[in-house]
Amino acid sequence: MEKLIKQYKQNQDLVYNTWFINNADRLKAFSSIKKGINQVVDDIKKEEFPNSIKDSSLEFVLKCITEQKEVFKGAKHPFDWKPKLRIPDIYENQENKKYFGQFLENCLATSNESKLLKEVIKLDERKIKGLGPAVASILYFLHPTIFPPCNTAIVNGFNILFNQKVKLGSWSEYLKMREVIIQQNEKFKNHFSTDLGAFSGFLFEIGKNNILAGQESTFTDKDWEKIEKQSLKNRKKVVDEKEENQLHSEMQYHLLKIGKALNYDVIAASNDRSRDYNGDKFSFISIDKFPKIDVNKDTLKTIELIDIVWFKKGTNQIVCAFEVEKSTSIYSGILRLTDLSFSLPEDQSKLYIVLPDNREKEMKMQLNRPSVKNSDLEILYILTSDLREHCDALCKLGESHHIMEKIAKTV
Repeated sequence: MEKLIKQYKQNQDLVYNTWFINNADRLKAFSSIKKGINQVVDDIKKEEFPNSIKDSSLEFVLKCITEQKEVFKGAKHPFDWKPKLRIPDIYENQENKKYFGQFLENCLATSNESKLLKEVIKLDERKIKGLGPAVASILYFLHPTIFPPCNTAIVNGFNILFNQKVKLGSWSEYLKMREVIIQQNEKFKNHFSTDLGAFSGFLFEIGKNNILAGQESTFTDKDWEKIEKQSLKNRKKVVDEKEENQLHSEMQYHLLKIGKALNYDVIAASNDRSRDYNGDKFSFISIDKFPKIDVNKDTLKTIELIDIVWFKKGTNQIVCAFEVEKSTSIYSGILRLTDLSFSLPEDQSKLYIVLPDNREKEMKMQLNRPSVKNSDLEILYILTSDLREHCDALCKLGESHHIMEKIAKTV
């Protein structure tokens, strides 16, 4: 392995010397590409992004990338609009276009590896036709220490060096390949760089047969099995989180819908107002901003994080407050509602926890805590199945917030 690496670094005609080392244009490209990606996001937001790549901000980004020597020569090809195949499906399909823009914006907004990998897995779950790991060549210029670029030669080089059969167009395969690259890059860190471009260039030259390699790596089948297990674990975590967020949004939507039908002003938590459920945006149901309440700033921040709050129409008088707890601590939800009640001494608002049916036993245990049970505070709970089943009836038949007591429980 070290012989191959030395060959790669010493040959002045290979990309380590022609592209990676002492190349001012390479370093300048990072800034230009990042600005270009910001423009792509902005164009999609403003609905000014065209229905093909031609003359778009994305074309500019990919032009900058393809100028980065032979490693990125074909980076634009996967993004060229192919009318007969309708791929990649981010031009004509407005929802996919919007999601792609949100993905890029989220990747611009963080350098946290875990969050970035979640974004990639969520993009893969979206199954946008024709939008595969070629996107990694864009991600590389945003996060060069986290994402290696990906193309045919790099994948071929990886398969030759590690005796694997990684498929080119699969995000799950790319993520497994990425784990191996990072491990091997760390193992031979004295020869490479934290910037994964150096190691990717090594694989590229092997894939182009400019470096002749067999299976020189000591990376074993057992190592690969570990990578696959971790990859499945990461994906399951994202899927579970997605399902949890979906249930949370669904319950918030039902509570907003019921409150509005009962003629209250309703609002979601400050960090949830951009959410939607089945295409129904919370912002179209909620009031524009949280009414002013006579409490200090820190307390107000806590109250604004309560999942759903109902106000008497046109006032700042809180009628009901709801915390939705899918897998997070029930006790933390009780504390937020307690803070609300104690902050407003004359407050007569009704306090509810909404939770899955399988957490009812845990809920009863929390409500039986001496600190909760012996207080004057009354917290009721509603099971998600009941809220889902009776939502429309509550909207139709309810005359006031007291209708919620029909489906609420206590100990």
